[in-house]
Amino acid sequence: MQTGVLRVLRATAASWWRHKELRRTGQTGQALQLERETVLRDLGYLRQAATLPNAHVICGEGGTFIHLGWTTVSTLAPIERFPLAALAVARGTPFIDIRPVTDVIAFANLPRVVRDGSGDP
Repeated sequence: MQTGVLRVLRATAASWWRHKELRRTGQTGQALQLERETVLRDLGYLRQAATLPNAHVICGEGGTFIHLGWTTVSTLAPIERFPLAALAVARGTPFIDIRPVTDVIAFANLPRVVRDGSGDP
């Protein structure tokens, strides 16, 4: 596992309001335990996203979702604010963006792809 991935997951776990509150009240051991559990859970999601053939990330107006077959991990935040989804996409999980198009010209200039993955002139 790359240290950059672990660094992001640890920072995300430490930034959760519940973990911050535990640290603030002096319950550092419990905060560390919860952060470790969170990192291990998120690593499991990343491993599943890398190994399952139908795993994918969807980003839309309702938030971002990681579909892992029977399990779905979601947040109301866009993918830029959901580090786990951003890591999954960066590691090669297919990404489906269903957010509304605001720049029609840029959308029209996107390359077209046919079902077999080749370019469509």
